[in-house]
Amino acid sequence: MRLRVLGCSGGIGRGHRTTAFLLDDDVLIDAGSGLGELSMEEMAGIRHIFLSHSHLDHIHALPLMVDTVFDELLLRGTVAVHAQQATIDALMAHIFNGVIWPDFTRLPNPENPVLRLVPMAPGEIVTVGRRRLEMIPVNHIVPTVAFRVSSDSGVFAFSADTTTNDSFWEELNAGERLDLLIVEAAFSNAEQELCRISRHYCPTLLSEDLKKLRHSPRILLTHAKPGEENQIFEECRELLGNHRIDHLTGGEIFTI
Repeated sequence: MRLRVLGCSGGIGRGHRTTAFLLDDDVLIDAGSGLGELSMEEMAGIRHIFLSHSHLDHIHALPLMVDTVFDELLLRGTVAVHAQQATIDALMAHIFNGVIWPDFTRLPNPENPVLRLVPMAPGEIVTVGRRRLEMIPVNHIVPTVAFRVSSDSGVFAFSADTTTNDSFWEELNAGERLDLLIVEAAFSNAEQELCRISRHYCPTLLSEDLKKLRHSPRILLTHAKPGEENQIFEECRELLGNHRIDHLTGGEIFTI
């Protein structure tokens, strides 16, 4: 599997793109502003999109992408968006509602739309080619899931947005293998109370939860608040010195 980091920041600004990962050439995990790193041809090649939750930094480029490559999708066929029902409901109520954006689940016609929203539940596995994508529930302010992605070549997991929980770590431990873990650390320890309120990790909370993990993957930190990346990384490195840990940056490519 080839994983390309299109965006991994907790905010926007020059050099900062929000969460989006391209798996090989046809699968997208989350659809933040990082999606804008793709060419029109690359966007048109996406056949499946997996959304972790409904927050804007993880979904806002989706309607723009569909509009941009609409004509190409008429030729290539429907893009399937896999998400929890709560996320689908939010997209339909607040994005594809004819007020904020056209309802591409009914265009060019309801019988053959360019966009199809497919409900997916925690614990469910969707197979795309030789890749298996599994939803795992996590603890965030809105219904949110992590993803474990596996193939014959390896396994990686993406925590999405979360704070202290057991479900993510128990499910990872239940698997036989974990080569790469992309996990959020949104704020520094100075903002630990904000993390508790908004349900994100800071280095201290993350270090406590990582004690639950029985695998020893390479760990990549994501979703840091712009301007605090170095501080968050140093605090994590101090607390997680027994782990292989790096700070994720946009544009990186991993072979798993």
